[in-house]
Amino acid sequence: MTYAKAGVDSRHIRDTHKVLARRLESSFQTRRGKVGWPLFPIGHYAGLVDLGHGRVLSLHTDSVGTKVLVAQVMGRYDTIGIDCVAMCANDLICTGAEPISFLDYMAMSKPNRAIVEEVAMGLVKGAKEAMMAIVGGETAIVPELLSEGEGFDLVEFAAGFCRKKDLILGNRVVEGDALVGVASSGIHSNGLSLARKVLLNNYELRDTPAPLKKSVGEELLEPTRLYVKPVRELMGRAEIHGLAHITGGGAFLKLERVTGMGRLGANLEDLPEPPGIFRLIKKEGRISDREMYRTFNMGIGLVVVCPNAQADRIIRVFKKYGQDAMRVGSVQKKPGIRINGKPLN
Repeated sequence: MTYAKAGVDSRHIRDTHKVLARRLESSFQTRRGKVGWPLFPIGHYAGLVDLGHGRVLSLHTDSVGTKVLVAQVMGRYDTIGIDCVAMCANDLICTGAEPISFLDYMAMSKPNRAIVEEVAMGLVKGAKEAMMAIVGGETAIVPELLSEGEGFDLVEFAAGFCRKKDLILGNRVVEGDALVGVASSGIHSNGLSLARKVLLNNYELRDTPAPLKKSVGEELLEPTRLYVKPVRELMGRAEIHGLAHITGGGAFLKLERVTGMGRLGANLEDLPEPPGIFRLIKKEGRISDREMYRTFNMGIGLVVVCPNAQADRIIRVFKKYGQDAMRVGSVQKKPGIRINGKPLN
């Protein structure tokens, strides 16, 4: 089984993004010489615009994807709001920005106050953890667009702020830098189409097969970990050359967003054993290691690129916040991302 066979062809999506980005970037000229001039091409973790006086606004939009389908079947909606915040906030910090403001859009097949209230609980919990203010949002009832029953979609938009000199884009990454991996809380919000395809062909959401310690549904709904607080503490206190949120199409290939700035690569040779949910997906779907690391976070939700001398300090700060962190590899001269020497590209 592959992600493409589950309905999500990451290669095709990346190609589509490139075509779309080229088209959209033609709009940049409308802000030339004005506040809002884009500072970086489309394709990093967030859009970066110049506010003048050395200030930068970082913007990002995302969604929780098909994780909402698991929430529907489980009849539990109080955690996906956390995912909604985390998918934006974790991307914003990967540019060096402090997440500050958040908006959400919820489309529903029909009004359901109870679901809205549960989702809102998660949104508020996530926003407080990310130290963001939810300043508004939109709800739409669109029965023609969504399936009957309790069909809905959840989309988010967030803004962050930093000084231009504090941007972290990967341009300072050098050969020999350490890669510090920070543990994920589980599957987060990526690869759910493949995970559901594999697991629900063999189990019910309320089953608890080995090696899981809780049900399949609870594992899939485990909210995405937020990395904002420890990263913000590290800003200005440690030398960070790059930050990679391991999520979305490509998973560990996202490291190229930072190592690729200097035409460098990375080898992840000290990754920990993946948590049970990933081992179960791999076994039941007969999925190759390469496909797993291109689709899932495999237990590592964030990678910090830093000088070797800074690694231990960075690990201590994450552990202070109850987040396991460890050295997982190094930056290498040869471009591309490798797992134990094997190309992931």
